[in-house]
Amino acid sequence: MTVTLNNETAGEVTRYTERIVQFGGGNFLRAFCDWFVQVLNEEADFDSGIALVKATPGTYGKLDAQDQLYNVYLHGIQNGELIERTKLITSVNRTIYPYEAGGFDDYLDIAKQSEIRFVFSNTTESGIIYDETDQQTDTPPSSFPAKLTLFLNERYKAFNGASDKGLIIIPTELITDNATQLHNIILQYADLWGLGDDFKTWVTDHNMFCNTLVDRIIPGYPQAKAQEIFDSLGYEDTMLVEGEIYHSWIIEAPQSLLDEFPIDKTDTPLNVKIVEDASPYRTIKVRLLNGAHTSMVPIGFFLGLESVRDVMEHETLGKFIPDLIFDEVIPSIDDVEKDELEDFASDVFDRFRNPHIHHRLLTIALNTSSKIQARILPSLNGYLAKTGELPPRLMIALGAFIRFYKGEWQGEDIPLNDDANTLAWFKETWASTESVEDVVIAVLSNIELWDQDYTQIDRLVAGVTDAITAIDEGRLLDELQKVNA
Repeated sequence: MTVTLNNETAGEVTRYTERIVQFGGGNFLRAFCDWFVQVLNEEADFDSGIALVKATPGTYGKLDAQDQLYNVYLHGIQNGELIERTKLITSVNRTIYPYEAGGFDDYLDIAKQSEIRFVFSNTTESGIIYDETDQQTDTPPSSFPAKLTLFLNERYKAFNGASDKGLIIIPTELITDNATQLHNIILQYADLWGLGDDFKTWVTDHNMFCNTLVDRIIPGYPQAKAQEIFDSLGYEDTMLVEGEIYHSWIIEAPQSLLDEFPIDKTDTPLNVKIVEDASPYRTIKVRLLNGAHTSMVPIGFFLGLESVRDVMEHETLGKFIPDLIFDEVIPSIDDVEKDELEDFASDVFDRFRNPHIHHRLLTIALNTSSKIQARILPSLNGYLAKTGELPPRLMIALGAFIRFYKGEWQGEDIPLNDDANTLAWFKETWASTESVEDVVIAVLSNIELWDQDYTQIDRLVAGVTDAITAIDEGRLLDELQKVNA
């Protein structure tokens, strides 16, 4: 008979005071926010249980069958050592289903609980939107911001606008200024529904909206490892979720947040920063981690590599990409201490070497044209401005991208995934242009793509043309080794 996880089989289970409303129960929230809450509960006397709200129709049937218990399996490389850890999460108290019969009343009733203090969310990048068709009388409205507006209004009325009953709202959706956008949309709904200026003032003055940046790779259910983990636990866990041990949470908020969210009081090191402005950290992530990914994709493809780990284990490219970051990208960034940049980069390459995560290059290649503008060209510009020289590795990466977007390699189509008009433009440019240099000129002068005519930078056209020529002539490895020397 199979033993499954529940209150009985888990042994002694500690539950906590319900102080958190969480919108969403997908892999990321369970292996990120809920893992954090569990650590805080166990090590910092946080005493905060979670009311988990299903923000879309349906239920969390498997989670309910396990009495809202599940395990997070973390792994990764730290200081050259492979680390593996499993933690039982007991901080989810119950699940709420606004779309089910009676569920919307249960949802609004949470707003009347005096102890509620935090809101977490991850409703995907398209979750924080304004839908003018949402009505105050909908039970529930479709969008997450509309649901939250009704929740806040219910709390405002229940406590007569008391200043100490506002909430700390910490969204983790992967959009810039996620909390600011959420706050603004809530005020739009307040106007649409005529909720009044006093309510809007309470929302703005007595609720804390915290912009965030979050980072942890969450592959999901660890199929290959699951049975081994079950054998060690003594039961099966259908909600087991896998994540890398690395994590980062940048929260834009006053330092007083630490009085209520004690991430500085745990024995487990938590990579969380409470900052006034998250934008420098956004720059770090985009230019270093994302920049390394975008640089390696086309180069790795032309060398016949499949995954990020293949790149890091490659004798030549495994040196080229770290050198690109440390010698060209880091020197291009202002306003962040060099030591912090180098520490972040070291963590990035430990993550890239994680043997448990198979991150395919062609998956990362999605929408590469827009990624070049955000991740590569600012580093090229910054390096040039500081040194007066062109960064040789970034030029090779730029050339590899342009050749990649020809859409063909050795007689086979490259499975590009980008804006249809952009792909059509590249295809036509490659088909109708006589020389590689002319293609490079056409691409670099496309202000619609880059907001700048890069042919005006002396020697850039020649350097990028040389990189593409080396790829076509089978000399890419020689070029990488030459730069590595």
